[in-house]
Amino acid sequence: MFKVNGSIWIEGQKGAFIGFGRVILLENIKKSGSISEAAKSMKMSYRQAWELVDSMNKQSKKALVVRTSGGAGGGGTMVTEEGERIIKLYKQLQNKFRKFNKVQSKNLVF
Repeated sequence: MFKVNGSIWIEGQKGAFIGFGRVILLENIKKSGSISEAAKSMKMSYRQAWELVDSMNKQSKKALVVRTSGGAGGGGTMVTEEGERIIKLYKQLQNKFRKFNKVQSKNLVF
């Protein structure tokens, strides 16, 4: 039995904007409040994680991730409402893509 499979990502004029790995990074930043911790959880360097965040922020009209300055509790990083919206949009698109793949797989006859 064969099945249609694949990955989905959204590209802008400057290359990849959002995809599965970037969504996981955003979700990990949301959980931990830290790019560094999110990177560690993905076995990724801080620099790579920061470059991905910076790329998404620069390509988006509104920032997806912002740093908060210190204070009593110290600083941190948070995913913005726009970041939340992009995560949700990507997951909806991914679910539609999975359904498409499933339907197309049923039509394969070799």
